[in-house]
Amino acid sequence: MKALSKLKLYIPLTVLFNSLFSCDSFIEVGLPKSQLTTEAVFEDYNTAEAALLNIYSGIRDRGILTGTGQGISNLLGNYADELVSSESPTNSSLNFYKNSLMTTNTAVSGFWTVSYNQIYAANAILEGTHKSDKMTIEQKKQLQGECYFIRALLHFYLSELFGSIPYITDTDFRKNSKATRMPLPLIYENIEADLQKALTMIPSQYLEQERVRPNAAAVQALLARIYLYNKAYGEASNAASAVLNQNQLYILETLNTAFLISSKETIWQLHAGTAGRNTSEASYFTFTAIPPPQVYLSGTLLSSFDAADLRRTAWIKAVTKNSATFYHAFKYKENNATAVSKEYSIVFRLAEQFLIRAESRAYQGDLIGAKEDLNKVRNRAGLTNTGAVSQQEIIEAVVHERRHELFTEQGHRFFDLKRTGKLDNVLGPIKMAWNTTNILLPIPQSELATNPNLLPQNPGY
Repeated sequence: MKALSKLKLYIPLTVLFNSLFSCDSFIEVGLPKSQLTTEAVFEDYNTAEAALLNIYSGIRDRGILTGTGQGISNLLGNYADELVSSESPTNSSLNFYKNSLMTTNTAVSGFWTVSYNQIYAANAILEGTHKSDKMTIEQKKQLQGECYFIRALLHFYLSELFGSIPYITDTDFRKNSKATRMPLPLIYENIEADLQKALTMIPSQYLEQERVRPNAAAVQALLARIYLYNKAYGEASNAASAVLNQNQLYILETLNTAFLISSKETIWQLHAGTAGRNTSEASYFTFTAIPPPQVYLSGTLLSSFDAADLRRTAWIKAVTKNSATFYHAFKYKENNATAVSKEYSIVFRLAEQFLIRAESRAYQGDLIGAKEDLNKVRNRAGLTNTGAVSQQEIIEAVVHERRHELFTEQGHRFFDLKRTGKLDNVLGPIKMAWNTTNILLPIPQSELATNPNLLPQNPGY
């Protein structure tokens, strides 16, 4: 397949890009060891594209969006009320589950440093393609558009996790080493600006059959989420509609096919890297032994499902031994290699867009339209139409539906509780040592020590 052949291309080039894209922290990035090497990357579209694909593989394997135990699907699932961590002191989830994070926590540091590493790489490609005279205008636009998308995506997650952060737009290590934290409204202005640029550059059609490169709909999907979080409900509804109206390209699949590689519900997913590899999410969340070695689904989540909800059986699996039963997420079902890959890690899918538009319509007073969107997701899960009537009831019903549709996917539950102001009310009574200040993660101590301009530390740490 075309995508796989390209992935094979960039693996041997890792050494070539090491001096350009590797760093422990964005503030530690120095000048490239060889300016000739930097220029050589952009002498040819294929090598420049390989550098871009290298960023996607990094997003899949390390940092915020990785499906391993170090990513937010797991760690924020423990931080909120979706997952329960085993008591092993070596389990990276434990401190998130117990709300006992320190400024030296390696997982938190990884969110920060790996994300800025990836942002630096995107900025390097932006600068390199702007200077290059070896590529066509269309080739440059494609690469640059994807880099703007990546930069916006990563800054979005960083700001949701840490609050006020630096917004890094170049590779000037001297300036970046003294970067200051930007107010959240300005961060969101920058994110939106990057995504609007991406929309003018990234085509509506996918470059790859497997939807592993973002198209314009992926950009709109992120915009819809950002507008929702910022209570710009008209813009959120319009951005979601831009995706949902493409009903020849996107449909709600059955529950059992929604997470397959070929799913037409997928808007953007991350390639597994090699033939036969599947998702890290399945490898991490699946267990066959009791007690579970890492994490399992919380009783709070399990008991919140309606008895008729088919997601309870299709996307959750029980493991029983003697009289003990534990449950794990079962959205991704291939926890080992297969002859050919069957599942990739999905970052954006259609159901979220229906729920974004439903919530946005409700806030705008379009209660009929809101219920229509909400019922599409409910009906797919085997549920009857919502009984919510008033505006507030419908909004609550949408948030409730998001809990069951998006569990263990990229921290949606935590972010939903945060943006709706319910963190304290929901987590306070059930989480040990929950504090209001847990709404943000600590800025890594190593970053504060290197760059005092990042002070003050977030409250509570």
